[in-house]
Amino acid sequence: MFKTNEYFDGKVKSIAFQTDTLPATVGVMAAGNYVFNTADKETMTVVSGAMTIKLSGETESKTYQAGESFEVAANSAFDVSVKGDTAYLCVYG
Repeated sequence: MFKTNEYFDGKVKSIAFQTDTLPATVGVMAAGNYVFNTADKETMTVVSGAMTIKLSGETESKTYQAGESFEVAANSAFDVSVKGDTAYLCVYG
């Protein structure tokens, strides 16, 4: 079944579910700056809005628009900046 998650004083919320092959979450972020840590590899797709991402070990950030995806290595971290409410899909593994 579904599991709900809430982070950063409720500014990031997601619902976890199982795809045909991998676990995933779909969620929303309010405007703000966040740092996420990963245990597994993550593939993030921006559903609406935009995310500016700085991956661990990188010196420059990149902005991803709706429909674009990026990958984050397992056992890593990434900085996220969103200027407005943004929806995403995250697939793990």
